[in-house]
Amino acid sequence: MLDRVSPNTITFTRIALIPALFPLLIFREEYRYGPELAFAVFALLSLTDGIDGYVARSRNKITRLGIFLDPLADKLLVTAALVALVELQEIAAWVVVLILSREFAVTGLRLIASGEGVVIAAHWLGKLKTVAQIALVLVLILPGSPGWLSDILTVITVVLTIGSGAEYFWKARHLLREEPRTRHGDGPGGTPSREPVVPAKAPHI
Repeated sequence: MLDRVSPNTITFTRIALIPALFPLLIFREEYRYGPELAFAVFALLSLTDGIDGYVARSRNKITRLGIFLDPLADKLLVTAALVALVELQEIAAWVVVLILSREFAVTGLRLIASGEGVVIAAHWLGKLKTVAQIALVLVLILPGSPGWLSDILTVITVVLTIGSGAEYFWKARHLLREEPRTRHGDGPGGTPSREPVVPAKAPHI
């Protein structure tokens, strides 16, 4: 079955299903088996992250769109869950603000890199950060989970969120120091154009 489905289609499906997660989390206590259903849906959407990545690698169909969409789907999934949990006062707002600030900062860095023809792929520390965030959400959703476990996962998530964000900026520091590459003589009257030069095959960092 997976042979007939592109990895990007799987990722788009994940993104399309995320809006259904928000009301499941918000109103999960109002229905019988609501917490279990919310837990199952979030876990299923999280597991599909591994599926689209596996399909892309096994079929050698890793694309720039996939490199962009895969972390985006993770961000949207975790963000939707965290916003719902903040609304229910089940997680501290400052933790969510920290996570979202890091995501916006790294997304901005990726945009700068893209303008220079450089693709910033996910690093292992960033992947660990995502795993920690997903684990934290699952523990917060799961009925009867101990408070000490969510406290430990919160600390781990905060450390990995800060550390992974710092790693991205450290590895891409040369992009922030350099002047944007431009095509010369393309502007009116022979003035340099500010259009970035994108090589045929974008390097990774």
